[in-house]
Amino acid sequence: MSDIPENQRRAGRAGGNIADPNNQIAHKLKALYSSVEQEPIPDMFLDLLEKLDRAERADKPQL
Repeated sequence: MSDIPENQRRAGRAGGNIADPNNQIAHKLKALYSSVEQEPIPDMFLDLLEKLDRAERADKPQL
């Protein structure tokens, strides 16, 4: 007997069985993360980053 659970052995033989709940979850998470990556950065965050850059430049000693 193998130490690998039956559902994982079946998924490996079937090339990632789409009926496997773990594959379904993984597929949906990848789709969600991909869609989030495509969203633009909100202006509020861009403003905060710009303020941080300005503060860092002001604190940096001029040589």
